[in-house]
Amino acid sequence: MTKKKKIEPLVGETLLKKVKELDHLNKEEKAKECGYYTVTKNGVERVNMMKFLNALIDAEGIELDGKQGTNGRGGRSASYRISVQSNGNLLIGAAYTKQMELKPGDEFEISLGRKHIHLKQLDREEISA
Repeated sequence: MTKKKKIEPLVGETLLKKVKELDHLNKEEKAKECGYYTVTKNGVERVNMMKFLNALIDAEGIELDGKQGTNGRGGRSASYRISVQSNGNLLIGAAYTKQMELKPGDEFEISLGRKHIHLKQLDREEISA
């Protein structure tokens, strides 16, 4: 048996072109032909399907991770919409209070309109008066 020289895994346009050329092969064979395999100590070739599929996704330019917030953590982004909860409360989430740099204890004056609620932040001087 001749020893096959391991090729460097293909990426980007080169990977996409090679996969199209190999359309007659199954996915494991395609991954192997594109360099996505390792050889164990015993000489067994193992296909790295996850690396291959991730490289294909990257080559296609598909963004699966989504954008992270400024604090480096995931989570939902602020939609600027809230719903009345089942207990009748309106909850303004941390994304909004952080954006406004609000601190625990900050107070607001509430004024109700026909179809709106207006919150006006009170200054420290207004609170103590």
